Amino acid sequence: MKKFLLTSMMLVSAGTMVAENGHDLWLKMPSSQETSVTVKGSMTPTIEIAKQELQDAWLGKKVTLTIGGEAESREAFSIEIEDGKPTIKSKSDVGLLYGAYHLLRLQAIGANVKDTALTESPAFDVRILNHWDNLDGTVERGYAGPSIFWAPTPQQPKLIQEYARANASVGINAAVLNNVNASVRMLDRDYLEKVKAFADIMRPYGVRVYLSVNFASPMAKAHVRNGVASTDPTLLDTADPLDPRVQDWWKNKCNEIYSLVPDFGGFLVKANSEGQPGPNDYGRSHSEGANMLARALKPHGGIVMWRSFVYAANDPDRAKQAYQEFKPLDGEFDDNVNIQIKNGPVDFQPREPFTPLFGALDKTKEMVEFQATQEYLGHSNHIAYLGTMWEEFYSYVKPSTLVAASAVANIGRDVNWCGNVMAQSNWYAFGRQSWDPSVSAETIACEWVKQTLQPKTAEAQQTIVDMLMRSREAVVDYMMPMGLHHQFADNHHYGPGPWITHKNTRLDWQPPYYHKADAKGLGFDRTTKGTNAVSQYPAEFAEKVNNIETCPEEFLLWFHHVAWNHKIGGETMWSRLCHHYQNGVNEVRQMQKQWQSVTGTVDSEIHAAITKKLEIQLKDAIWWKDGCLDYFQTFSKMPYPADVEPSQHKLEDLKKVLLGLGVYGCPSGEMLDSWR
Repeated sequence: MKKFLLTSMMLVSAGTMVAENGHDLWLKMPSSQETSVTVKGSMTPTIEIAKQELQDAWLGKKVTLTIGGEAESREAFSIEIEDGKPTIKSKSDVGLLYGAYHLLRLQAIGANVKDTALTESPAFDVRILNHWDNLDGTVERGYAGPSIFWAPTPQQPKLIQEYARANASVGINAAVLNNVNASVRMLDRDYLEKVKAFADIMRPYGVRVYLSVNFASPMAKAHVRNGVASTDPTLLDTADPLDPRVQDWWKNKCNEIYSLVPDFGGFLVKANSEGQPGPNDYGRSHSEGANMLARALKPHGGIVMWRSFVYAANDPDRAKQAYQEFKPLDGEFDDNVNIQIKNGPVDFQPREPFTPLFGALDKTKEMVEFQATQEYLGHSNHIAYLGTMWEEFYSYVKPSTLVAASAVANIGRDVNWCGNVMAQSNWYAFGRQSWDPSVSAETIACEWVKQTLQPKTAEAQQTIVDMLMRSREAVVDYMMPMGLHHQFADNHHYGPGPWITHKNTRLDWQPPYYHKADAKGLGFDRTTKGTNAVSQYPAEFAEKVNNIETCPEEFLLWFHHVAWNHKIGGETMWSRLCHHYQNGVNEVRQMQKQWQSVTGTVDSEIHAAITKKLEIQLKDAIWWKDGCLDYFQTFSKMPYPADVEPSQHKLEDLKKVLLGLGVYGCPSGEMLDSWR
């Protein structure tokens, strides 16, 4: 239990700021003039890092690092400070490293650590970033430049070391190095040699490597390149998980991997989803496919993270399908299989209710999958602090019911790592919340701002924290308030497109499938009178959201088809919807004012860069408001409320906007202005 009190979180440091580019993240540590650090226990590369970090940055008295303690978790640590002299104790070297970073964090945020006594233990054993990085160097849904791991540019060991250090500083202990839409080439020997090189760099920081694998990897036809078949004699004509030859192939491949990377973590698998191969191709279940891989990994201590993100085309309700496929398999998965479940039942929307599969698998290990990269929240152009989203999730899903937490990474080779310095807060927040979900999103925002932006005044610090805390709700309001979801323009998921339909495209990849706008009203009826998705939820939550009068407003259009003139708080649903969109625009304008008010208190280069991002965000917010409201007005036939701004665009013009985007990269402001 924590026994200390952060009495001066808002203290600010004096001194002259040097212009910087954000590359140092939240690790802008002072020089300590070689503080004395004593180690009690055998020295390891990890302890050497902990010692060096403290020698370089701790400004207090002598620190003692001690191997020992009785905590259940090997990563847990304790810190005791007597007479200003800290002693960090842990059963493991990585626990000492976490303790060192925690002590330096307390110093950086200005906490009163005099006579401190605290213990920390992670909520989850696996706290993992999923990189959607392709072997050609592109990053699917990546908005911060090319992959830090893969081609076309040469590998940069120093960059990987910096990445591992940043992860360790917030308690992230694992990384999947490649895209869930995995290439079969990932398991080729030349790529496994590269994986070994990455693992060797990250191991001293306590970061284990994992790989996404293509379920068809054993098949010869999956290895045909440019029309030329592979000459590998071990390849097969099937990937059937019950075929002994396939089982042996995976066992041999696991043996090869572990001969190179003895602490390899395991596999992440996307199977029978969005065109990816899987066990269903052979009439086998997800459990049969997952268990086959799990048994190949088991002798080495590896795990399988099997994604529940599956949905068939043209189903009446995509939100129900993960539950429908996996609930009947509860109890059939081996004990080293984790079912990796997205936080919401559709796909990383700005707001979704929690996926009903959480808690429904009584006999199966569950883990959550978040998305730090802002695929659906304005890419790296928009400020959207997701600590509040994940805090909301944990208010519904108890961390104690989960065994691990993952997040799709928002990291690339941009100098500031995330394409927007403010987006670093989501990398930081994922780490901190995965270590301890009870720490509030606001506390984490305070920590990040203090360490990263280092405002000169307490007023500036609080102003920026307030911006972050309101930012995600602002995005929800100007994009899809009240439970609306998936109203994006095409597959790039940037900009509004509630009107978009394509003849040869799956219905559940088109916005009208989700908004159901008609002359009567708006929203997806998932009540007992509709698709009955509510029945998948725990009884108390289901009863609440099934009733239109008790359903929380933020989920209203997710669970109900609501009449345009339905009264909410004294106004019609249409009026309420309009006010949400207007509020989203107003909030961005307020964020602009707040950011301008801190001019001179934060680094000038960072200030200028974020100012430009906010300019894009405001234009986008107005674009979203005008596009959605003007389109929905063609159904409601109702006027805008008097206090809602008239549209700056014409609906017919907005329908003609075609963004030249794919699933890689973030549009610049100039690009957006040229397209719309």
